[in-house]
Amino acid sequence: MGRINILDKHTAELIAAGEVVERPSSVVKELVENAIDAGATAVTVEIKNGGVTFIRVSDNGSGILREDIRPAFIRHATSKVGSENDLDAIATLGFRGEALASISSVSHLELITKAVEEEIGTRCVIEGGEEISLTDAGCPDGTTFIVRDLFYNVPARMKFLKTDMAEGNAVSNVVDKIALSHPEIAITYIKDQKNVLRTSGDGKLLSAIYAVYGRDFASRLIPVDYTLGGIHVTGYISRSEDARPNRNMQNFFINRRFVICKTAMAAISEACKGTVMVGRFPSCVLNLDMSFNAVDVNVHPTKLEVRFVNERPVFDAVYHSVKTALMNGEKRVEAKLNDSKPVKRVNPFELAQKVFRERDEAPVQPKPLEKKPLNRTVESQKADELFKMLDEPVVTVKRSVSDSASPFADGYIRHIEEKRAENTEEPVSEEPKPIIEEAPVIEEPTIETPAVDEPIIEEPKPLIDIDENYYKYIGEAFGTYIIVEKNPRELLLIDKHAAHERMVYESLKKEKGSGSSQLLLTPLTVTLNKQDYNAVIADLDSFSEAGFDIDDFGSGSIIVRSAPQYLPLEDIEPSVIEMAGYLSEHKKDIRSEKMEWIYANVACRAAVKGGDRSTERELIELARRVEDEDVRHCPHGRPVCIVLKKHELERSFGRVE
Repeated sequence: MGRINILDKHTAELIAAGEVVERPSSVVKELVENAIDAGATAVTVEIKNGGVTFIRVSDNGSGILREDIRPAFIRHATSKVGSENDLDAIATLGFRGEALASISSVSHLELITKAVEEEIGTRCVIEGGEEISLTDAGCPDGTTFIVRDLFYNVPARMKFLKTDMAEGNAVSNVVDKIALSHPEIAITYIKDQKNVLRTSGDGKLLSAIYAVYGRDFASRLIPVDYTLGGIHVTGYISRSEDARPNRNMQNFFINRRFVICKTAMAAISEACKGTVMVGRFPSCVLNLDMSFNAVDVNVHPTKLEVRFVNERPVFDAVYHSVKTALMNGEKRVEAKLNDSKPVKRVNPFELAQKVFRERDEAPVQPKPLEKKPLNRTVESQKADELFKMLDEPVVTVKRSVSDSASPFADGYIRHIEEKRAENTEEPVSEEPKPIIEEAPVIEEPTIETPAVDEPIIEEPKPLIDIDENYYKYIGEAFGTYIIVEKNPRELLLIDKHAAHERMVYESLKKEKGSGSSQLLLTPLTVTLNKQDYNAVIADLDSFSEAGFDIDDFGSGSIIVRSAPQYLPLEDIEPSVIEMAGYLSEHKKDIRSEKMEWIYANVACRAAVKGGDRSTERELIELARRVEDEDVRHCPHGRPVCIVLKKHELERSFGRVE
């Protein structure tokens, strides 16, 4: 008896269905593409439970003739390809004739359709690939597919489906891409009885982008319209300052078909050199209209990849279109000044003399002025504040803009405050200060005060006490490296960014979000693509442990309410985008590895950067902590400190052998 078995029709269909129908999003993609090929101008997609239990796709297209309904569910039956020559120039989204047969074999399918030339519609019910009924039905022109209980008869595939949220977001991603590729079609997307997306169908790409990604994203785009070598490139690209840390927001369409085009990605990267920071990528929605003979879409089961007859014209068209758009659309950043009226600067001593004259000329009040603070003039109150300020000398330490976010300087600042508290003879009054009306002053004037005995600030003592040795701060080289003479035999070179990065990293690991989070005055909205959005929503605990308070804002957006206090405000959105992309690509990694990467990412952005201005005290404190805590490497493995021996230095100068 032979060993080769010829599979029955049902088993063969179940096997073949696995190539076309991978998950609910595959079903939606195939059905919506069929609706577009049928000439629909309005398409409605509705799902429940991520599309596993219910999918409905309705359109107002040409419909299906009753005599074509049964053949439509036979494998490799299609109205879009007639001969092998048609495969050389495929102009439709669907062409293989496998979708309906595959979907019907793994679900309970109901079809309601009416062709334009027919007077009455048809209702067809198919379960597991077997026809149950075919009857008349009253319905408008167009087609409606209802798919229930997907993979009910294939439990092996059912158990590999993800959560309802993950599957639903995968469907959302497919609908978004279709809405961007066909702005002339009004798309309505309903998820669990909630209207998630609605496009106007006015034919304007910017309207579709607005509906998919929101107002903030759409308002900062540069239009692209360029033709080269028979390839017409249209769409939009983001400005250089809006570049993102990954390519997840780059959308490419070939003849209105969404594809993953590495040639176009490389062309954009080349076009943006010199205008976009290294490691960052612009967002885009670009469509390439080209000859159907120049591209082969029949090279991938899901049609996400294409093959070009010649890639060079495609590269050149995308490169020059993006380059031209950036040159014409980029503008210098305009500074917006405050519209308030300018206010005359006030000399404090002239103000004091004026107050004295007012007091001398004023009649004697029956009650002290302190009991009637509302009768006092604003100028007199400011004079009192000035006198109080002159009575107590204040030690002022100049700090750079970045110093306010430098926690490693807290040690020395605390030391100065303690010294000042010890020298204060009278206790500080805890009574609240009187309410002072706001005076319109642009900036504080320079005050030339009389000679006042300033407290003596002692020179910092050696940071480490070693017998017959010393630890001396020498200076900073290239704004990046701290030079310290540890003892008469060694010189230390410390990378301040790497050192501070390691310290912030250890603090984040120790606190685990409990003490490192700081509430934002204005919550920050971040727009993500659906894969990254799903990864964030599914792993909010990781963000919380890293010090982020993030909520679902809907439609592919999240809202950040708090972030680690070490992280500058301008770095919060890029950091969240990077973490979302990482979680999306490393879903199967263990939690500890994810958290290590997240902590390292936040620490790198929060740490003081090479070239940033730092005060001498900050550098001394940082060097002391490097020695005390024995910091060796940054979270990415780079060395923090390099030791230069005196003997090696003298040998280089020929002083010793």
